[in-house]
Amino acid sequence: MALAHNLGFPRIGGDRELKKAQEAFWKGELDEAGLRAVGRKLRAEHWQIQKDAGIDLLPVGDFAWYDQVLTHSLTFGVIPERFRGHGNAKPTLQTLFGMARGVSDSCCGGAHAQEMTKWFDTNYHYLVPEFSADQQFVLSWEQLFEEVAEAQALGHNVKPVLIGPLTYLWLGKAKGGEFDKLDLLEHLLPLYGEILQRLDAQGVEWVQIDEPILVLDLPQDWKNAFERAYNLLQKEPLKKLVATYFGGLEDNLGLAAGLPVDGLHIDLVRAPEQYPTILDRVPGYKVLSLGLVNGRNVWRCDLEKALDVLRHAHERLGDRLWVAPSCSLLHSPVDLAREDKLDAELKSWLAFAVQKCEEVAALSRALTEPESPEVLEALAVSQAVQASGAESPRIHKPAVQARVAALKPEDDKRPAPFAARIEKQRAELYLPAFPTTTIGSFPQTSAIRLARQAFKAGKLSEAEYTEAMHSEIRHAVEVQERLGLDVLVHGEAERNDMVEYFAEQLDGYAFTRFGWVQSYGSRCVKPAVIFGDLSRPNAMTVEWIRYAQGLTSKWMKGMLTGPVTMLMWSFPREDVSREVQARQLALAIRDEVLDLEATGIRIVQIDEAAFREGLPLRKAGWQAYLDWATEAFRLTASGVKDETQIHTHMCYSEFNDVIESIAAMDADVITIETSRSDMELLDAFEAFAYPNEIGPGVYDIHSPRVPGKDEIINLLRKAAQRVSAERLWVNPDCGLKTRAWPETEAALVNMVAAANELRAEFA
Repeated sequence: MALAHNLGFPRIGGDRELKKAQEAFWKGELDEAGLRAVGRKLRAEHWQIQKDAGIDLLPVGDFAWYDQVLTHSLTFGVIPERFRGHGNAKPTLQTLFGMARGVSDSCCGGAHAQEMTKWFDTNYHYLVPEFSADQQFVLSWEQLFEEVAEAQALGHNVKPVLIGPLTYLWLGKAKGGEFDKLDLLEHLLPLYGEILQRLDAQGVEWVQIDEPILVLDLPQDWKNAFERAYNLLQKEPLKKLVATYFGGLEDNLGLAAGLPVDGLHIDLVRAPEQYPTILDRVPGYKVLSLGLVNGRNVWRCDLEKALDVLRHAHERLGDRLWVAPSCSLLHSPVDLAREDKLDAELKSWLAFAVQKCEEVAALSRALTEPESPEVLEALAVSQAVQASGAESPRIHKPAVQARVAALKPEDDKRPAPFAARIEKQRAELYLPAFPTTTIGSFPQTSAIRLARQAFKAGKLSEAEYTEAMHSEIRHAVEVQERLGLDVLVHGEAERNDMVEYFAEQLDGYAFTRFGWVQSYGSRCVKPAVIFGDLSRPNAMTVEWIRYAQGLTSKWMKGMLTGPVTMLMWSFPREDVSREVQARQLALAIRDEVLDLEATGIRIVQIDEAAFREGLPLRKAGWQAYLDWATEAFRLTASGVKDETQIHTHMCYSEFNDVIESIAAMDADVITIETSRSDMELLDAFEAFAYPNEIGPGVYDIHSPRVPGKDEIINLLRKAAQRVSAERLWVNPDCGLKTRAWPETEAALVNMVAAANELRAEFA
């Protein structure tokens, strides 16, 4: 048989129970015992769900109170000094949440949160470990061992999950001086040995060690370190499965196959080409786990196609063959069965985490019981689904395809270069030095959410809902004018999500009720599903922005989401390329940009928060992606006049390697998240001599902590050392929808005061 196992399961719960418990705990509405009880209940439910679906070996350690990398940092004692409080006491949940969210007023004295960035090329964010040259590693967090005991007490066959030592070090940052973080490996490995010994004492047989950096372009010293590390770990107890995902092993295939471990997992969804080469490289004693069910998208698996691979592999490997999803199901919604609003045809095309576990189990069972009624039914359903999707007229729209085909090379170019445009824009907009603005959204209060729910439930008429949103917009405009911001936003009260709001108004998208996935901490998103060709039937934002502009004599920004972000933060089609989908989205958004300009809006922000996220993990694929991604953005904005100023926003990213492509997007103003990195991310913009205007984020909106005026001034002075002051804007790191009004206003008061002081200083 091919053992069915899973690399990880969504931790948030089908009703986002973990999110709700976290936020109640932070507000003081739930004590620690109550929070921990929610965690225990979710873990028990999720293990049972996977077991009932047919998974033979269940992951343990995939649960996290905020983020799995942060959990490992506490486990290893990698806790920055600012969060240690008094003495060397064991960390607590308050320590964990402090590292994730920052600390406003405690013994730690206002500590800023750890830096957060994207987990490889996903929209999941992890907390970046902070290493010091004299870093001490000590086992200081018992969560993994407690959860193993929980699962065993419930009668489950478990496989603890660890982030591997090389991947953990790779994900972190060296702080407080120049040193090579790889030098810390020898100090870290004994801790892995201690963990493996503890797990062995608990009766564990297999452990999953995730080393996804094996799908990256690794320096030679890191490749050498893999052999050294796993030769040392070889003497430790337990059978070890090294898991790779999100791409192909390529030049690291021989390295991964030869590691002295008992098993290797590979991703055959993202990199099917590595099969069957891997068969010739895996030693005869080693298990090979094939990731054949897509852990990152919502489409049903083509079981017959996957089974062809499994049958071939089984002939070579026999019982050394395992089957699994391509990666952890953290990136998948929980359960399709709860969806009661999708039409039958569309629902039949989809699979969420529960269904993906069932698909894995069906593939495993098909090898040993190919004629069983359950297997035959699963294969018949899969075949019918594939035929239905290929033939459906809902998917292919000739008019959309013809518009994309008619694009000419000049269609993505603005009439004049930036240097000429900015002079016209400055004359038109007449803004002060260090102009202040926000990224777009203001707090989504309970009143806003209740009004939206009532409208969707038919309890509010359209006119009543519109007036409720107008009231929120009026409040947002009044606050901004009172605080003295220079360029205003309408606050996005009417928007449920920066992607879903637009997707709901485009043809070619479908939506779920319960398709939530975790983005970070308690932040969950519900990606829309692209199932067909994409177009914009009607204007999407014009009336809201027109109303907001009518409330003020100051400039009001039009707020849109860019084509790459729309694509990256949706579940995309798999029958056409991402490039084709991005062009279709770009043309739809272009129509909206031109409508905004026609109604008198002179500043339009087209957010590309996910631009860097879409970059392939291997450099060989970068240029092709960057070419079509920058072209898609330019398509959205190239039709406007020189006087219309185009802004864009990007989330936490390492910009150094893509700075030329960011410049090629040709946005007049880019706003980026820089406060957690202490403006270090601006180094890329300085080294490249980025020509356009920049708004480096001056306070971290992911934390409830309110930055002081002097702190913001210091950040802006650092920014002015890298970028000329006349090109700097002043803004938060990101949108403010997750914050409360009191802290938002307090932070913006300090931000505006800092800008005013700097105007005098740089005058």
